[in-house]
Amino acid sequence: MRCSNLSRKTTETDIKVGLVIEGQGKGDVSTGIGFLDHMLGIFARHGLFDLSVRATGDLEVDQHHLVEDLGICLGKAFNEALGERRGINRAGYFVFPMDEALSVVAVDISGRPTLLFKAEFKRRMIGELDSDLLYDFFKGFADSLRASIAIRVLEGRNDHHKAESIFKAFAKAMRMACSTDPKMIDEIPSTKGLIE
Repeated sequence: MRCSNLSRKTTETDIKVGLVIEGQGKGDVSTGIGFLDHMLGIFARHGLFDLSVRATGDLEVDQHHLVEDLGICLGKAFNEALGERRGINRAGYFVFPMDEALSVVAVDISGRPTLLFKAEFKRRMIGELDSDLLYDFFKGFADSLRASIAIRVLEGRNDHHKAESIFKAFAKAMRMACSTDPKMIDEIPSTKGLIE
């Protein structure tokens, strides 16, 4: 079973993450930011990952440190759980409609971190979450996993729905990328023979 447990403590944040890739979609998340808890719970559910997150940070200053560090920690958790990446599909994508919103997310666990993020929100705050920090969350994730991630919101009126469609598409794309191919079970999915 591919899993990981990690902790990261700085002067700004204290984060613990537990991840099981072959999970049942159980999310147990507490970050102090309600809407972010909701999004990470959605990610666990739709990716069928078991995800435990306990995070505190200097929210009295700003949400930036906590949200970015959560992206970093979650990317590291997947990085650790996937190991050499033997047998994985490596790439995944999904187009997810959430009511009137529509998002597409593509992931390549390539060893080359890149983020393409094209999403516009009408309001700065979605619930308790600063929408400006969604970019920073996914950038931290992409850098720590060493993956290329493309996120684009194609349609949408409601900011909540747009964010939710992103996280649902992201979950499905990650599930596809992390899933193993029985024809390649002992192979690293790269012509180079390694992904680093």
